[in-house]
Amino acid sequence: MKKKHNKNRNNFALMLALLLSLPVIFTGALKVANASQKPVRYRVKVVASYPHNASSFTQGLFFHNRELYETTGQYGSSKILKIDLKTGKSLTSESFPEKYFAEGSTILNGKAFILSWMERVVFVYDINSFKPLKTLFNPREGWGLTTDGKELIMSDGSDNLYFIDPEFFKEKRTINVTADGRKISQLNELEYIKGEIWANVFGEDNIYIIDPDNGKVKGIVECKDLMPQWQRSSEMVLNGIAYETETGKIYVTGKLWPKLYQVELIKK
Repeated sequence: MKKKHNKNRNNFALMLALLLSLPVIFTGALKVANASQKPVRYRVKVVASYPHNASSFTQGLFFHNRELYETTGQYGSSKILKIDLKTGKSLTSESFPEKYFAEGSTILNGKAFILSWMERVVFVYDINSFKPLKTLFNPREGWGLTTDGKELIMSDGSDNLYFIDPEFFKEKRTINVTADGRKISQLNELEYIKGEIWANVFGEDNIYIIDPDNGKVKGIVECKDLMPQWQRSSEMVLNGIAYETETGKIYVTGKLWPKLYQVELIKK
C-alpha cells in the first residue's frame, strides 16, 4: 500500500508541474505567433519613371490589356482617362458631371467601375468604347476600388474592406484591416496583386499589403523616397497603384505628382 501511495503522489506532483508550466508554454507560443505576424518591411527601388500629368488628382489607377487607365477627382474636373504610359498624355477621356467627385476605379469583365466619393453613385463604363452602361447605388463613401477577378473590393476610408457583388453592388463580406494588432484606417486606393490587396493609406507614404482572407497586414512598403516632402503641397499625397499582370510590373504615383514610377520591392 505504501508503494501505491507513493506512486499516486508522484503522479500528482507530475501533473501539478505540467499545469504550472502551461502558462509559460502558452505565453512562449503566443510570442512566437505574434512575432510571425509582424509585417515584413520593404523599400522600393525605382526601375523606371514616366511623365505623369501634374494636374491629375489621381484617385484610381489600373492596367487593362497593357493599357494604363486613371480616374481623377475634384468637383468639376473628374475624369476617366486612357493614358499613354511613355508620354503621360491622355489618349481618350470622359468627364463626369460637375456634381460628382470621381474616386477609385477598376476593370472587371470588360467593364470599368468608377466610384464617386460622397454621391453614392458607381459608374459602369464599357472599357473599350468609354460608353456609359449604367449606374449602381453605393451605400457608403467611395474611396478605393479593385477586384480579385470575381468580386469588387472597396475601401471607404475606414479600417474595413468590402467584398462586393459586381452585378448589383451588394456587399458579400467585410474584413477589418490590422497590422500587428493595430487597426489601419484611412484605407484609400487599392490594387489586387498576386492574391493580395495593396492599399494606400491617406496621408501616408506607405503601401500596406493585406491578406484578403483575414485582413492582416503582411507587408509594409515604404515609399517616402519617391518624392521628397519639400517638393509637395499638402494635397500631393501618395495615391495610385497599378499592376500589369502580363509583365508583373508595378507602378505607383500620387495626386498631382509629375512622375509615375515603376518599382520593385527590396526587403529591409
